[in-house]
This record gives sequence, structure tokens and C-alpha cells, in this order.
Amino acid sequence: MNKRTRLVVLLAVLALCFAFLWPSINWYGKTPKEVQQLALGSTENIKSYAEIEAASDVREIKAAVSANPDAALDSKFNWINKEVAKRFKEQGKKVSEPYSAKNVVSAFESELDILSVIQTHYREDILKAKHYYENSVKLGLDLSGGMNVIVHADLDAAVAVQGDSLDSKDVAEFKKDAMENAIENLSSRIDKFGLTSPVIRQQGEDHIYIEIPGAAQADAINTLIVGKGILNFRLVDMAATEAFKSYYKANPASTFNASGELMDSSVIPADCEVFGVYTKDEYGLDERYDWLVVKKEIALDGKHIQSAQVQADEFTNMPEVAFHLDLEGTKIFADFTTAHVGDYLAIVSDNKVKSNAKINSAITAGNVSLSGGFSYEEANNIKKVLQTAWLTVPLEVESQQVIGASLGEEAIRQGKMAIALGLVLILVFMLLFYKASGINAVVAQVLNLYMMFSILSAFNYTLSLSSVAGMILTVGMAVDANVLVFERIKEELRAGKTRAAAISLGFDNAFWAIMDSNITTFIAAIFLSQLGSGSIKGFAVSLAIGVVSSVFTALFVSRLIFDFSTDVLHAKKVSIGWGIKQ
Repeated sequence: MNKRTRLVVLLAVLALCFAFLWPSINWYGKTPKEVQQLALGSTENIKSYAEIEAASDVREIKAAVSANPDAALDSKFNWINKEVAKRFKEQGKKVSEPYSAKNVVSAFESELDILSVIQTHYREDILKAKHYYENSVKLGLDLSGGMNVIVHADLDAAVAVQGDSLDSKDVAEFKKDAMENAIENLSSRIDKFGLTSPVIRQQGEDHIYIEIPGAAQADAINTLIVGKGILNFRLVDMAATEAFKSYYKANPASTFNASGELMDSSVIPADCEVFGVYTKDEYGLDERYDWLVVKKEIALDGKHIQSAQVQADEFTNMPEVAFHLDLEGTKIFADFTTAHVGDYLAIVSDNKVKSNAKINSAITAGNVSLSGGFSYEEANNIKKVLQTAWLTVPLEVESQQVIGASLGEEAIRQGKMAIALGLVLILVFMLLFYKASGINAVVAQVLNLYMMFSILSAFNYTLSLSSVAGMILTVGMAVDANVLVFERIKEELRAGKTRAAAISLGFDNAFWAIMDSNITTFIAAIFLSQLGSGSIKGFAVSLAIGVVSSVFTALFVSRLIFDFSTDVLHAKKVSIGWGIKQ
């Protein structure tokens, strides 16, 4: 490979590394702390934030129009001018800038239209930051702070609750379903608390491991873990629902306050509540897509459900959800459905409507079927909701470890100091022993760290203290390759070779010695990464990445620097040590 090709390859690698690092640069360097906190929240919280901020902005715009319709809006609304210009162009109107408050409002069809545009603006800003986070280097709990919890699920107690209704041969399957349901419930509860993508996984047969980044409050988290979800059935007031939707469409910015409460409680009947209707989004999280007004009185408590399953309708072969009630629940449900044939019944879980079905006939046998053109995924989601009522698994927090953000910041500071100190000491050592050639080694080490962070960012690795330790070790090990090359070059110079010949032979003769030592280290790192876990795996991964990048910088970059001095700067001698006569 000639020198020009090597230069092109190096520039391409550096550019690719920069592209990999760009999300991390944006997240850690350009994203404000308050935006980071919002982006680290759940998608539901981001949506709620956008709705609250948009409602406030719409009220401000309406107030500005009332006060002085010909005046320009506050400068914080300058971003909306592009959308206003687009709307006027579509409408065939010619309105010159700057737009007045009256012009801005007239560009939209309704208040709901303005609200939707502003919501999208806020939501996209936060989701853009969230995208940067998802594609950046993550900080582990030991660096960012947070907590990890190990929860014991008492499956035997859950089996005992079922009593004789559970056949002994079905116990294993029941425990499996119970654990899946417990994990599903925990994911929903913890995400509702406003945390992003918590790590929740089964550990062994009856333990659940939870890892929560950020400054979560231990007491609040424990309450969420041990607490039980509330599931019940409520009668839907369809007339009140339609009236509420009409009111919300006309007054989207003034329907709810910042806490999500109705600003005017008279818009629905006194014996009713308004809840969001939710479905699962692409990430498996609850997403509201509609509103429903339901009676405050509970028609049937979820505790009466004994089992739930997805089956195919015998006539249409479409998926449906079937569940069975106990004796008390059967009587309550029979009386209720007899009195409300033709009405709608909602399944409410944790104040969220998960399903809304019409009562076609009185249900007196205790076997209930929910149908309505469900897909199998939708049917399974409803089944999981129903399971929260009967697959009750007692949960107990066995251990928890809280790591304060201040400890993480101190660890990051110490890690930075260790890397910087390592580079400085290497620089001093290399300059003392190898004079100007030592600069090559230091440049190679800087690029080595740059490439390591880029690869970590590209694969969305989590950086922990052990990973930092692996990087620091790599900095120390990587200079060995330069030492081997430099000593070989010195031998060739002592033999009377010219600069170009000494450099070429020095790199060629040192190549296999460098490769042998680094390949063995790489093999050890690979085995550690596959067989180890936790901090051991983090150390091994960063070490493996460091080995690859250090070989590249020592053999490729360092040689390119030598060749540049030879061919471009026309250097005749090599400043590479004491007592070398050239």
C-alpha cells in the first residue's frame, strides 16, 4: 500500500470515527441537562411534557392576539414562522414577514391544529436528544449514579393461592406465566415512574434483577416494586365521552392543567372520570391514543378473575380474549351485564383504559369473551392486563445498591485524571528516551483513545469503571509497540542504514513481534468477554477494542508520520535516541 493510499485510509477511518462519536458529542457536549432529564424519561412522559408545554404556549398566543393582534409574537415562537409560511403557501395567501400574532393564528385551521404543531415541535426536540443518547456511549451505574435491585418473586405463594384449581402438572407453566407477568408489571410501573429503559430481567428461577439509571428515590422505587396494580371494570358513559371529545377539540390547551387534572370539572358528569385509552407502542410501552369517560363506581373488581387466555372465535376464527370469574364475580357480573345490555364496559388498569367492549348479551355463566377484530398481539396485550389481577406474585426486595451521582462524577474525574496522567508520563518517557520520535507515539496514543471511544459509541457500549481501567491499561500497553519499532529502527541506524531504509526495516522487523504479543492479549480479552460478566466483561471488551486500535495506530499511523517527515519535510536524520550517529 503506497503512502497516498495509507493517508486516504487514515482520513476515512478518522471521519468514520467522528461519525460514530457525533451522537456522544451532541449528548454529552451540546444537550442541556434539563433536556437530558426529559429525554431520559419514558415516551409517555415525553408526550405529557409536550402536551403541557404546547397547551401553555397556545394560551400565551391567544392572550397575545387578544392584547394586540398586530404585534409580533415573542421571539421564542420564531421557529413557527417556517410552518406558517408553508401553510400560507398551501392556502395561496401572500402574507409578508414578520408575521403578527393574528397572522400566525389565521394560518391554522383550529386551535387543535396549532396545539398539534407545537406538540410535535417539543416532542421532536426531546426525541432528537433521546436518539443521540441511544446512539452514544452509555455511562454505567458506577459512573452515572442510580440503583440496582434484586427482587424475590414468591412463586410458591402464588401457586398456593390457586389452591385446588391448579393441576400439579400445570404448576411449571403457571410459574413461567407468573414470572413473565411480574416482569411485565414491573416494567410498566417503573417506566410510569419516569425512567428510561430500565434493565429488568429474570435471574434464576424466582429472582428479578432491576437496574435503574439516574437519581431514583429508593423508597419510591420499592413502593412501585412491592405495590400491586389496580384492575377493575367500569361502565362507559358514551354520551359524556362524545361531549368531552367535542369540548377537548375546541379547547385543547385549557382542558387539563400541568398535573393532568381537568381545569373545569363540569365538562363531565359528577359521577364520572376521564381516562386515557392506551395501547402498546413499538417499544412495548403504553401510548395514549384516545379519551374515555367512565363511571367512578366499579362494576367488577379484577380480583374475581381466575384465569385468562387468547383463543380463536369458533365462528370467525378471529382472536378473542376469554377469562373466567369466581363464584362471587360470576353473580356480580351476571347482574351487571343483565342490566346493561348494549352499553360499553372498559377494562381499567392503573387508571388507564386498556380495552373497551360492548355488552352484547347478559353473561351469567362466569365465562367471558372479549372480541372486536383484535390482532393476536392486541389480544395478548389484553390478556396480560387481565393477568395482573389473578397472577398475583408476592414480591420482596432482597437487596439494593444505591450509587449517588456525585460518586459517579468523582469516578469520571479520577478516570480522566488517570488517562491524562498516563498520557503525560508516556509523553515525558518517550521524549526523554526517543526525542522527537516520541511525539509519534503520543499522537498514536491520542488517536488510539479517539478510536476506542468511537467504537464504544458505534456499538452503544456502556462505559463502567472497569471499562475505564481497561482503557488505561491499553494506553500503557499500546506504547510497547512503539518501543519495539523504535528499537528496531535504532538497530538499523547503528548498522549504517539511511533514514528511509532504517524506518522501513524497523517496522518490517518489528511487525510479527508486535502482532504476536497483541494477538495473545486479544485472545485472552475475547475469552474474558465471553465467559465473564459484569465488570469483568466491561474490562475485557475495552481491552479488546484497545488492542485492535493500538496495533492500527502503532503500525499504520506512526509509520505514516515518519514517512510524511521523510517525503514531505525531506528529513535526512531520525531523532530517535541518545548516542545514535547518523
